[in-house]
Amino acid sequence: MKILYAASEALPLMKTGGLGDVAGSLPAALRRLGSDARLVMPGYRDALARAPSPRCVAELDLPAVRGRVRLLETRLPGDVPAWLVDFPPAYDRPGNPYLAPDGVAWRDNAERFALFAQAVAAIADGRARLDWRPALVHANDWQTGLVPALLSRQAARPATVFTIHNLAYQGLFPRPVFDRLGLPSEWWHPDALEFHGQLSLIKAGLAFADRLTTVSPGYAREIQTPAFGCGLDGLLRHRAGVLRGILNGIDTVDWDPARDPALARPFHAGDLAARRANKRALQEELGLPPDDDVLLLGNIGRMVEQKGIDLTIAALPAILALPAQVAMLGTGEARFQQALRELARRFPGRLAVRIGYVEALAHRIEAGSDAFLMPSRFEPCGLNQLYSLRYGCVPIVHRVGGLADTVIDATPEALAAGIASGVAFDRPNAAALIAAVQRALALYRQPRVWEQTMRTGMAQDHSWEHSARDYLALYDEALAAAA
Repeated sequence: MKILYAASEALPLMKTGGLGDVAGSLPAALRRLGSDARLVMPGYRDALARAPSPRCVAELDLPAVRGRVRLLETRLPGDVPAWLVDFPPAYDRPGNPYLAPDGVAWRDNAERFALFAQAVAAIADGRARLDWRPALVHANDWQTGLVPALLSRQAARPATVFTIHNLAYQGLFPRPVFDRLGLPSEWWHPDALEFHGQLSLIKAGLAFADRLTTVSPGYAREIQTPAFGCGLDGLLRHRAGVLRGILNGIDTVDWDPARDPALARPFHAGDLAARRANKRALQEELGLPPDDDVLLLGNIGRMVEQKGIDLTIAALPAILALPAQVAMLGTGEARFQQALRELARRFPGRLAVRIGYVEALAHRIEAGSDAFLMPSRFEPCGLNQLYSLRYGCVPIVHRVGGLADTVIDATPEALAAGIASGVAFDRPNAAALIAAVQRALALYRQPRVWEQTMRTGMAQDHSWEHSARDYLALYDEALAAAA
């Protein structure tokens, strides 16, 4: 099967969030299963600098685009062919692909990603004059929402799949932008791209793709409700018959505690005693007194309300009154960073905060912490709980989205059945988080129960091959629907 995977970011060329991880891993997993999957993404300045030996293979003539649009070819890990859409006026900018240096969205984002969508469509329908055409195009998030819409106007077109990674980001722009993009006038309609008087690029994907996916079964159900649907729940209920939730996978080579070079000591499920060396090493690295008896809690991620960082901040004084330490790594809103710095000064030797992101330290926090705090208000899939499970770091999660799909609460029944893999709570507030940590501490004081919970999580298969098989089955459905 020839698959064109279109995304606005992909590791190792560009990453701002989970989409970058997925786009950097899923095409390679699809190729390992025998598919001819190829990636296309914008040619940002940093992406071109990181791309191995990019070479021009085509020039595209796109409607209403003044100037030369080049298609540069390179190869990514997993021997994935990749094309970068090179148009310097749109993409030759440093840093974040969506935000200017002042943190505000680029004013021409609609034009930038409409151009990208046109380039993807040109590859898909043969106008790029490459010796390759896809049977299916897989688009992702609002930046590629126009791809299924543009292809829907072609008589002989590939099948289309559109994945929602986070419905909160919708690509909303005022009506004049719709007019500037020269889109078909009939698309300015509630059944197409109009959303409460604005242009919604994510709606283009939701309304026109043959099949819709999101990154967990739980999130697929949630986004059909007013609480999580961000105003699009009606459309998603209307298209529920073609909507699927497929869990993201993780890179089980990079994230392998038995072979991880970042760790003080590699370990596996049959040698949990070796894991304790990582706890002591992490405590020493972060200035926390080494102590096997305290519950060491880790937290890694964006410091924003979606991730429940405000709940964590509110709960920390009570958590740190327990026999517990907390290690935190991440970056985000200035107000949350400042609050955490102040708490670290109040609780020296109990709370370690590192603002920023260091990949090796993230691995050491997963390997050295006893449990992982993940109180997200909503979580389409989540990756850190999957890393935690693989590394024997028991997740403490808000029971929502992908967290509910991947972490089984340590109830007495689940413990007796040997299926418990973490601690889950139902209300996104500080009191519920504190109670969940207290439950985790009670389990930690029962070494046999705690170790069984760790081993249960470590035995789960969250490899990309598992997820890729589910996507291949969905692609077959989309091909049949488009035929």
